[in-house]
Amino acid sequence: MFKLFKNLKKKEIIYAIVCIILVAFNVWLELKIPDYMSAITRLAQTEGSKMADILEQGAYMLSCALGSLVVSIIVGYFAAQVASGFSKTIRKKIFEKVENMGIAEIKKFSTSSLITRTTNDVSQVEMLIGMGLQAMIKAPIMAVCAVLKILNKGLEWSILTAACVAILLVVVIILMIIVLPRFERVQKLIDRINSVTRENLSGIRVIRAFNAEEYQFNKFKEVNDDLTKMQLFNQRCFAIMSPIMNLVMNGLTLGIYIIGAFLIQKAGMLDKITLFSNMIVFSSYGMQVIMSFLMLAMIFMMVPRAEISAKRINEVLDEEISLPEGDFSGNTKETGTVEFKNVSFKYPDADEYVLKNISFKVNKGETIAFIGSTGSGKSTLINLVPRFYDATEGEVLVDGVNVKEYNSETLHNKLGYVPQKAVMFTGTVRENVSYGDNGKGEVSLNKVKEAIEVAQGTDFIEKMEGKYESHIARGGTNVSGGQKQRLAIARAIARDPEIYIFDDSFSALDYKTDSVLRKELKKYTKDATSLIVAQRIGTIINADKIVVLDEGNCVGIGTHKELLKNCEVYKEIALSQLSKEELDNA
Repeated sequence: MFKLFKNLKKKEIIYAIVCIILVAFNVWLELKIPDYMSAITRLAQTEGSKMADILEQGAYMLSCALGSLVVSIIVGYFAAQVASGFSKTIRKKIFEKVENMGIAEIKKFSTSSLITRTTNDVSQVEMLIGMGLQAMIKAPIMAVCAVLKILNKGLEWSILTAACVAILLVVVIILMIIVLPRFERVQKLIDRINSVTRENLSGIRVIRAFNAEEYQFNKFKEVNDDLTKMQLFNQRCFAIMSPIMNLVMNGLTLGIYIIGAFLIQKAGMLDKITLFSNMIVFSSYGMQVIMSFLMLAMIFMMVPRAEISAKRINEVLDEEISLPEGDFSGNTKETGTVEFKNVSFKYPDADEYVLKNISFKVNKGETIAFIGSTGSGKSTLINLVPRFYDATEGEVLVDGVNVKEYNSETLHNKLGYVPQKAVMFTGTVRENVSYGDNGKGEVSLNKVKEAIEVAQGTDFIEKMEGKYESHIARGGTNVSGGQKQRLAIARAIARDPEIYIFDDSFSALDYKTDSVLRKELKKYTKDATSLIVAQRIGTIINADKIVVLDEGNCVGIGTHKELLKNCEVYKEIALSQLSKEELDNA
């Protein structure tokens, strides 16, 4: 946890120091109150005392109480500043870390766990800091000072107070031994709750279509019940603290007065006043000692959970990035070229290769397509170009430079990527199409319109109420699959990249729209390189090169006509989609 505190900023450290100083002053004010109370008691018992003297002591006591209130408010303000500023910094660092993670690291932690670590885990640490700067600092100072104040007030009372403190410590230690192992399980169960909820929300249409609400409810109920049982157990254990605390505190007060009564009964007249005064003071200080240990006990209950949360946060922040950035950002000798040199790839921790010894080169202005059966490695191959993964063996070159040498901004500004599953963000049509930084400045509205027109989206955009300022819901839930794909294609076009990557990006389009879009796209991108993953022969039939994949192996490279003659795998795929006459006329 202390490792995490290194992220405190200079301003927050200053605030924390101010908190410590103010808390010490607050303790001094609170410890002065029993002294004035003792003085009032002696004055009330002494003959000839003036009311003005009693009122003066009362005024001092009231001033200390009001001063303590004001200081507590100020400490609370500064503690909140430190806690909220720290949590803001940590959330930002986690977010930036996740942004730089490769797909492998994200899968390792899981999306739901990363959400929990960014929210719930940070909140646990924030709560500890907020409480700690007040109670954790105040409690030991208060306990030590109160003990020093009562050391010479009576041996019997001191022994009674020590016994009460010992009882509380034993109870706290037993509770910690029982509850602590369950805190980590609580955080993991929250991860599971997040996972089930996200799955339910993202698949709500399928769930309803298959009448699977009850199945999903039972799935959620199971993990929810597990979390509830765990939390109930923890809270029941903590609930034991309240009656024990009240019993010990009231027992201490009662014990002090019983012992005091015996001592006063046996003492002489002059000693009785002193003993009575000491009993009042001891009662107040004894309560403060007990309250101090109780505050520490409550903090110690929070520390283990915050420690577990801090550990989970550090796991994310300390995770080694599997795709370290290069530093190349200069000019290249080539433009618009993509080359694979003996590339083989297997996923982390996998035994079998997904791609085996793939080699090809595509030059500026050319179109290369990839086709093969499901699971043949087409999408995996295309994802090596934007460097979502690194090749296990061999080299992937963009403009003659290994992608590992590029810094990510330079590499991605060369690419226009359209994923297999079109992704839309909350915002307007214009914001989604002009999304991101292309390294060339802001994308104008005219450019957005031009990109949408090429992507054959003008008709449906013009019919929307706000047109190019129309709202797009998160995930594009208020537009159809085909409309999302066209907007995703328009987003890539608006970047004017050197290289276009289409990862099965035409599958949701009807044949007519697909055909028109590809013709317009060919005209618009004639000077750019295009890499296309497709299932339809019609989508890639005019490509300059077609790479045929089968179980990760390249079994053919050539034009459509060449592959029909010399590649059996391609011929089988083609005949499964088109008749022999259609293929002959293609």
